[in-house]
Amino acid sequence: MGHTASKLIAAAAGALVGAAVAKELDKPPEQRTWHGDVVGVPYDFRPPTAEKLRRSMWNPDDSRLLVPHAFGMGWSINFAAVAALAAQARQEVDTADDRR
Repeated sequence: MGHTASKLIAAAAGALVGAAVAKELDKPPEQRTWHGDVVGVPYDFRPPTAEKLRRSMWNPDDSRLLVPHAFGMGWSINFAAVAALAAQARQEVDTADDRR
């Protein structure tokens, strides 16, 4: 990735973080939750717990591949969903092989 593209990505990320913080600061203090989304990008600035960190990377109860980060902005990969998809694909290949 070029130097200019890296700067643009960093600027966009900074603008999103700034927008999220501004969104929270626009609310009265008692209504600030410090989590939500800005233009569809999730944010969560609450201190993460160990369980929240674990769920953001491994949550077999959630079929989504991309889940909101435990802290910050954006998404994490749910490796439990990746493993489930890989197991399903392997089963489909095995079933196809059995039919031959």
